[in-house]
Amino acid sequence: MKIHKEYSLHAENTFGLPCTADCCAVYGSSAQLERLSAIARKYHRVHVLGGGSNVLLPPHLTGLLIHVKSRGIRLFEETDTHWIIEAEAGESWHNFVRYTVQRGWPGLENLALIPGTVGASPVQNIGAYGVELDQRLHSVVAWHIPEARAYTFTPKDCEFAYRDSIFKRSAPGTWLITQVRFALPKQWEPVLSYPDLRQEASLQDELTPQAVFDAVVRIREAKLPDPRKMGNAGSFFKNPIVSQQHFQALRDQFPTLVGYPIGNEQYKLAAGWLIDRAGWKGKPVGAVAMHARQALVMTNLGGGSLRDVDALAEAICTDVYERFGVRLEQEPVRF
Repeated sequence: MKIHKEYSLHAENTFGLPCTADCCAVYGSSAQLERLSAIARKYHRVHVLGGGSNVLLPPHLTGLLIHVKSRGIRLFEETDTHWIIEAEAGESWHNFVRYTVQRGWPGLENLALIPGTVGASPVQNIGAYGVELDQRLHSVVAWHIPEARAYTFTPKDCEFAYRDSIFKRSAPGTWLITQVRFALPKQWEPVLSYPDLRQEASLQDELTPQAVFDAVVRIREAKLPDPRKMGNAGSFFKNPIVSQQHFQALRDQFPTLVGYPIGNEQYKLAAGWLIDRAGWKGKPVGAVAMHARQALVMTNLGGGSLRDVDALAEAICTDVYERFGVRLEQEPVRF
């Protein structure tokens, strides 16, 4: 396995932050895992990078970076009720979703056009338009880098929470997810709980997995900036969770407040609404700004730095807390 020195990650993170890694090992197949662990033991810091879509990188990354580039999709198992589909960690998430829909394996169509790789999807427990990854997951195969040993995780083992998992909470360099398996139902039922999908005109005439996939793509493209054209790391803040009492107090003061109940007398608020109401939509700080059409997405206006990102994030968090008494939590992972 070749180690690349002074490896540029400028084009390998969707926010477009300039970053150079001291050393990089490109992971392509499970045959490399033993060697990869042996190499990792020589470094005091180890990081794993997939598609670079949910990360904020420093100008200089010390230690070893493992860049996941493995490819492959297969029918792992078939039961009376489900197709179990396995994908290599380096597969593009959106391309994987499109492939499963085209092959007649439905269930992931609501998660179309989410950037990143398959291997990163359980780390963040991605979700969109009424479907969370943990609802479709069968198992995760992950390599424990220090132990040089493979483990298979059930959904319960993954300790999923909102945009969180055991992989995200573990120390950097502990886990390298190698394959992810999904249980996709043979008895397909569309998930149209989100208003955007319920109101989609095309779904009134044709309700198929492909139609839902196409609708999700159209909706996301209309709302969200393409990272290939404007650098961004997707949703920059998590939607905050507050008590029912706090929600009601805010709703009394701000009748258009966006939020919905999630059980245990708690409500999830729309972080984008809070940021927009506070006046940050489209307002630049340095060379970054929250997007003019979607206040939840921070964008790189060109030449943005990590310092710009931190300055805008801190200003927004402070302002939102002072206005609404709500603390925002950053979603992208910092290396």
